[in-house]
Amino acid sequence: MKKNNLAKKIGKAVLSQLPKIILLLIILTGVFVVINYKAPAEHEEAIAPYAYTGEQEQTVIENDELKLVMDNATTEFSIEVKDSGKVWYSNPKDAASDPIALTDEKALLQSPLVMSYSITQGLETTYNSFGYSAQNGIYEIVPGDNEIRVNYSMGTVSKEFAIPPVATKKEFKKLLKKMDKKDADLVKQYYKKYDINKLSKKDNKDELIANYPIIEESVIYVLRQKTKDATKQQMEELFAAAGYTYDDYIEDKALDMSSTSSDNPIFNASIIYKLDGKDLVVEIPYEDLAYDKETPIYTITPLPYFGAGGPEDEGFIMVPEGGGATINFNNGKTAQSSYYANVYGWDKCLKRDAVVHDTRAYYGVYGVSEGEDSFICILEDGRSYAAVQADIAGKNNSYNYVNAIYSVNQREKYDVGDIANSDIYEYIPELPNETLRQRYSFIGSGSYVDMAKDYGSYLQNEYSGYLDMLDEESTPVAIEIVGAIDKIKQIVGIPVSRPLKLTSFDEAADIVTQLSDSGVTNMDVKLTGWCNGGVKQKLLKSIKPIGALGGKSDLKSFISTAESKGATVYLNGITQYAYDSNIFDGFFSFRDAAKLISKERAQLHEYSHITYAERENSNNTYYLLHTELADSLVSNLAKTADKYAAGASFQDLGMDLSSDFYRKNTYSRQAVLNLQTERLKSIADAGTPIMVNMGNDYAVPYASMITGMDLRGSEYTILDECIPFFQLAVHGRTNYTGKAINICGNEENEVLYSAEYGAGLNFTFMEETSFATQKTLYTDYYGATFDAWKDKMLEIYTRYNNELGHTFNQEMVDHKNLSADVSRTEYADGTAVYVNYGYSEFVTEDGVKVPARDYMVTR
Repeated sequence: MKKNNLAKKIGKAVLSQLPKIILLLIILTGVFVVINYKAPAEHEEAIAPYAYTGEQEQTVIENDELKLVMDNATTEFSIEVKDSGKVWYSNPKDAASDPIALTDEKALLQSPLVMSYSITQGLETTYNSFGYSAQNGIYEIVPGDNEIRVNYSMGTVSKEFAIPPVATKKEFKKLLKKMDKKDADLVKQYYKKYDINKLSKKDNKDELIANYPIIEESVIYVLRQKTKDATKQQMEELFAAAGYTYDDYIEDKALDMSSTSSDNPIFNASIIYKLDGKDLVVEIPYEDLAYDKETPIYTITPLPYFGAGGPEDEGFIMVPEGGGATINFNNGKTAQSSYYANVYGWDKCLKRDAVVHDTRAYYGVYGVSEGEDSFICILEDGRSYAAVQADIAGKNNSYNYVNAIYSVNQREKYDVGDIANSDIYEYIPELPNETLRQRYSFIGSGSYVDMAKDYGSYLQNEYSGYLDMLDEESTPVAIEIVGAIDKIKQIVGIPVSRPLKLTSFDEAADIVTQLSDSGVTNMDVKLTGWCNGGVKQKLLKSIKPIGALGGKSDLKSFISTAESKGATVYLNGITQYAYDSNIFDGFFSFRDAAKLISKERAQLHEYSHITYAERENSNNTYYLLHTELADSLVSNLAKTADKYAAGASFQDLGMDLSSDFYRKNTYSRQAVLNLQTERLKSIADAGTPIMVNMGNDYAVPYASMITGMDLRGSEYTILDECIPFFQLAVHGRTNYTGKAINICGNEENEVLYSAEYGAGLNFTFMEETSFATQKTLYTDYYGATFDAWKDKMLEIYTRYNNELGHTFNQEMVDHKNLSADVSRTEYADGTAVYVNYGYSEFVTEDGVKVPARDYMVTR
């Protein structure tokens, strides 16, 4: 009985502990699986290097306009423009004898393609096609119909052929059976048979075993060492026809312990040259880039020295700084930094620790003028990854050059603290299926005006139907009216951000009415800070006018009033970023923010103008939005604008361009550009007027008004002249302005810039005085009070419109810098505008007196 009771007690105890026992077994099983689990080995396809046979000295393609002759030994080429006889060279002709350049620099000068690769620690190494491909013979030239493809392998390797260096008897015989007897007999001549049991007296058994360990298991065939490359090339074709692959070659190569191995990486890249009428089109397909994931290709520079000017040449380089700028050949500024500018500025989805100066170009074009000839290079597909760089002779070499360098594998630096002594970088996991494409257009003139006109023709053709001549009869005027800003207020002792009225809808209508009654016409009115909290709007998922400014009927009344005065109202909105938004505004950062390469949320910061580092205050942080969400907000704003019979003004679209590494829906920067372009086109096609800031080239054709265009850019010391290159291309076909004159910091200069560059006028107004912006983050509006600026604005406008209003429906046909301080701009009807930035009067050769710090118009 006692035994039965004991057994029952033990049974109950076991049953009570059974769940814990089962849980313990599950944990132990999991630990065992984790410890013993082996991830399946990733099979990386080997990179097969190309090989040059050297059969011909030249490859030639031509059409009615151009003739391209390639030197097959180096892949350098010349291109002749038939109607002018001008010959341009891919590389300087005398690069090999440059007295300044060192050996590595000479190799760069002789290279039609330059690339760099990087590693986890961020160290960057440059390879050039001459020193790392052409000299090694690891490339191939493939002529086509009106095109040439050059396939480069770049690396410190010898020429390789996909033929067995060592093969077992079984595999070797199998391959020979797939060949014709004649071909098989040829192949056998160049292989020596080794049988460890039947070695000759000359054979060193120990050495053979050391070199070919497989000999202990099988009879082998070894390629004879003195086999010539031409024969190897011939046999490579025979083996390939028999089904022998490069992966088979890698396996057989592993059997040969006598061969020296190298850890140096090798890369494959292809460049395609096409003749398209009078243009040379250069393409680099991403699908043809091959590299090891541990050493990703970081940058690529096609034709880095195309059209480079030598020390005795006369000419200049055109770069897209502001409206445009020139760098004269051999200008002697060898102590100055080279020119560099990112096309469309910085990609906000790439992390950076500090910002000293943001370089940016809003169009992707550069050019070279030499004597009576010139060319422009228009960056087409992939331009969003590009930066334009240029330099003069006398630094590292004797040549003046300009090119575009493309960022291929974007990267992000990790903060690993004390774990590592060096920086650690992560790169994008794979490249998009895209192609880099740039177009060289050859011009029978050395004038930057003609170069700009050629670019204008390109744009008109590319965006047919969207850049037609305007019928303006007066100066376009952009009037920004600031509705509300956010300001911290104490509510029950708690600091809360609330909209602060600066201009109500009724007051905005009164401002437009006063300006119209005073003679201002052709107004485009941007209403900023009108909804969702103010200037720094909350997410535009739901768009609601700010009650403190008036109701919906007041907003409609304002738009109706403006329309009756001949003005168009644009409702301004932020669509790419989330400021001061939370879950109650429809914003959940883990879901809605764009993602960095590390998959962290793209949280952005303001940067200090003193330390250049991120400002740590949380009020200075905001988020870049996921691309698909941003696109939906663009649609929301356009639909709301339609509902109110207004135009849509995009604060950031058309100015900022960023990729998005969102895990499920990754968008490359170029993909975002294409998406934004299609969205702007669809809005414009629907009849909604569009206003954008800055005006990146892909947004310009669809915009009715561009504000804040960077007319002069940053006047770097290496530059020699500022020119209105972009404006020469688009003037009379779209309306644009510079910065807001009354709050830009130098109103006099901004008016002069506008006069030289054919820009309209831009002003920012509010009803409240500047005192209202004290103790806020909006002191930039210090000079925006309408009453304080009305008379000054009318004075500037009246003179400007009277003298220049008739030019805005005309093409800008000429421009010349008469001196360091004085320029002359000419329009189709003969109107000439002289602008004097100097502090003394200037008299032209034909007697026109241009007052100091002023402009003069002659008709």
